[in-house]
Amino acid sequence: MLPTIAISIGDPAGIGPEVVVKALADPAVSDLAQWLVVGTRHVVSAAQSLTALNVLDSPAIKLLDLKLPPPGTFSPGELNAACGRAALEYVREATRLCLAGQASAIVTAPLNKEAVTLAGEKFSGHTEFIAELCGVPEPRMLLVNERLRVVHVSTHVPLRTACKIDVQRIWRTIELGHEAVRQLGVERPRLAVCGLNPHAGENGLFGNEDAEYILPAVRTAQSQGLDCRGPFPADTVFLKAARGEYDLVVAMYHDQGHVPMKVLDFEHTVNVSLGLPIIRTSVDHGTAFDIAGKNQADPASMIAAMKLAARMALHRVVASNGS
Repeated sequence: MLPTIAISIGDPAGIGPEVVVKALADPAVSDLAQWLVVGTRHVVSAAQSLTALNVLDSPAIKLLDLKLPPPGTFSPGELNAACGRAALEYVREATRLCLAGQASAIVTAPLNKEAVTLAGEKFSGHTEFIAELCGVPEPRMLLVNERLRVVHVSTHVPLRTACKIDVQRIWRTIELGHEAVRQLGVERPRLAVCGLNPHAGENGLFGNEDAEYILPAVRTAQSQGLDCRGPFPADTVFLKAARGEYDLVVAMYHDQGHVPMKVLDFEHTVNVSLGLPIIRTSVDHGTAFDIAGKNQADPASMIAAMKLAARMALHRVVASNGS
């Protein structure tokens, strides 16, 4: 039995519907699951016309039509509050399906934070929104590509706030990252933890946070039997991980982890939400309004996100049957 995986199509005015259709047309993706597209029929139909791909003809693909936004109320590439509201409703419904056991995972296409805000919704990101729907207070973000995996202690907060680290949050991030990498098939993950300060503080010369907060979290992980080391200077540890020395890097804040991932492989990087009762993966790019409606969007990240969701859903089924 193939898992049923929900796909939210993102902002209707962005490239989300286009990359969803293109990804579903890829034979390497279409056979991995029963795909449930959560969106609006006229939006998906427009994406099919744009790409000349009729994916809704496939018996493995179904559409849940939320009928938002109404036809003729928006244009591709333009910021629109109705599109922001619709994109959020797609995510809300896809999450509900997962929580109700009607879907095994959710894959999210990009929405636009400004459009959602124009719709009157307080919104900081997909991860935080889905976590709130799931009743989870502290989710984490994991980025994955073929060469590197990075989990973040903090993400969408000001840098000043991100620097206020604490041992428990770092330890919990290490724990969630370790569990996720095991779910991806690495039996005994090797973890490297970044320092916060330049040179990981260099024995207090550039700050004491690394010794006071990060090192105790690493030692806690080690006491629990995890292969965890650090804190390491962030300017070298990502290179070592990309060369195969570590299976996961724990970054202290958003840009510390995102920059090396996107420089290394922007097109194929997948965003995974950790600490949730459901599986959620996503593209790691935005709505790209500048190319929306032009049939220029690259579906590589969506393809990678869908493949990873199917892989994680299957692993969860196998693990559940094994227990």
